[in-house]
Amino acid sequence: MHGCISDRSPSAGRLRRAHTGVFLAASLALAVATTVFLGGCESPAKVTPEEDIDVQLPPGEHGLRKLSREEYPELAAAFAARDDKFARAIGMSQQWFTTGTSKANYSSEQMGPISQVVSGHEQAAASVNAFRQLMDSSTDAKAFQDAVYEQFDIWQTRGRNGKGKAVITGYCSPEFKASAVRTETFKYPLYRRPVDLVTDTVTGDPLGRRNADGSLGQWGTRKEILESNQLAGYELMWLSSAFDVYICEVNGSAKLILPDNTVKYVGYAGKTGREYVGLGTSLVDAGVITKRERNLPAIKALYARDPALVQKYIDRNQNMVFFQMYDGKSWPSGSLGVPVTDFATVATDKKIFPRGLVMLMDTQVADYAGRMKDFDRFMMDQDTGGAIRAAGRADIYMGIGAAAEILAGNQFADGTFYYFVLKPEHVGKYAPPAAAAPSPVATRRKRDIGDAKPVSAGTQPIAPAPAPAPAPAPAKPATP
Repeated sequence: MHGCISDRSPSAGRLRRAHTGVFLAASLALAVATTVFLGGCESPAKVTPEEDIDVQLPPGEHGLRKLSREEYPELAAAFAARDDKFARAIGMSQQWFTTGTSKANYSSEQMGPISQVVSGHEQAAASVNAFRQLMDSSTDAKAFQDAVYEQFDIWQTRGRNGKGKAVITGYCSPEFKASAVRTETFKYPLYRRPVDLVTDTVTGDPLGRRNADGSLGQWGTRKEILESNQLAGYELMWLSSAFDVYICEVNGSAKLILPDNTVKYVGYAGKTGREYVGLGTSLVDAGVITKRERNLPAIKALYARDPALVQKYIDRNQNMVFFQMYDGKSWPSGSLGVPVTDFATVATDKKIFPRGLVMLMDTQVADYAGRMKDFDRFMMDQDTGGAIRAAGRADIYMGIGAAAEILAGNQFADGTFYYFVLKPEHVGKYAPPAAAAPSPVATRRKRDIGDAKPVSAGTQPIAPAPAPAPAPAPAKPATP
């Protein structure tokens, strides 16, 4: 999983205006993007404790609604804001679409309801290729928008209200001090993937725990696993507090600084699949902190004052995340198995949104003081996470280390987002080369997330990562 623990009330915001046949100026500087729907726009409302931002769709439904031409969003501001980060991110998706892993994820067996939005691998890959070619070849914003309007269908998230309203949060790759061996300072372990963890070979979704007789059972809760010491022998690295371990699990990846200043990288390798309950949510619901205090710095300070209290609410989260080591070049990676890019990668629920496509994100983002500023950018859907499980949620990757942690911790805003799918008659012009044969171990999806975030599952760039090497046998047999 990934993410930081945050909760900011989305500020009242701007209205994204639907296209009306006249190319409007790109500087519609109103606040957080929200509900665009047939016939007009709705004023955004602040998220209240009563609102369910994780409203689930009925089984078998995707998370998008196809817009009429009159509803198409303006693209000029995002075109003007394109930069090297977006170029890197779209390049990562283009390369992913040449792999067998992408073909496996866009097979009819895996797409499910998303096949109502994208017909398959060829159309998805061509959509990314076409978008980049049009962006690179367009002489100005109007030429680019006209070309996109002509060649693409645009789909908006259904959001939590069916009309596009979503909560946009942030996640990061935190940095911790750590040790490769247990010491008096570093005595809280991150665990490697157990050999009896069973996951889907294509999606990476947890299926259960392999029992001694070969049957499949359910994992215990995170608290039960830790208290039983059943993972003895699977320790990967050691951190200085249980809270650091938990935050590492929430984000799904971390940069570790060892006592000799050696730098190591860990990333997601699997999870138990039990219910995830966010720490910030638990503390607010219990009245321990206010919604205004539901951010990582405040919860860190609370843990420093009363670790037992915070641990009580950490234990409400039943899910546990496992890790493996990665090199710096491939870390951190998202659920496509390609490196994520700060302010250009988005995490969404992959059961209801298509992988690897170009998105338009219309929201606000927080600065280091928590002040919100307009954010109208093209981004790439390249990640997912355990707490990003609804049409009304999306998570922006905000970078590595303490500075990114502050930004992610402050991020909580209303917004909306769109996907660009090439019309069928244009697919042949932009179709990619045939993809390689699918790998038996495809992209690992994630993890479990913080109250509002996903995790980066470090895998090798472009090519799917091999399965983690088997861990040493535990000191004692693992209990079912």
